[in-house]
Amino acid sequence: MKPRHRRFALIALALAALAGATALVLNAFQSNLVFFFSPSEVHQGKAPVDRVFRIGGLVKEGSVQRQSDGLTTRFVVTDTSGFIPAVYTGILPDLFAEGKGVVADGKLGPDGLFTANRVLAKHDENYMPPEAAHALEQAKKAGKTLQVP
Repeated sequence: MKPRHRRFALIALALAALAGATALVLNAFQSNLVFFFSPSEVHQGKAPVDRVFRIGGLVKEGSVQRQSDGLTTRFVVTDTSGFIPAVYTGILPDLFAEGKGVVADGKLGPDGLFTANRVLAKHDENYMPPEAAHALEQAKKAGKTLQVP
């Protein structure tokens, strides 16, 4: 094989390896990508069913119900114009409370119940996740309020 052909084969092999590595990285990135949806967007059907995504807003006053097993908690996440019922099994953060900001990762079931696999609460009085703050601001601008059962 001539040096020129050997160089060409080496370059082609390097490009193929680079393309393979890029495909693996993009595949890993795609499977770990988590999108944020406000309760209004979930209520409108914009969120995927049976795929992991993140919701955020406020825990509705009077909606927290702790089950008898001591670990399962049902609550409602709202952005004042939409709401989504959620359930979480595990130990909640100390700052989780009614009327406070919350972000939860999980899946929406076909029955409309959001099953959270991780719940995060805001850490002080001045902080709210940017996505949740934006969703609350948009709901206030729209002037819509939705009564949650």
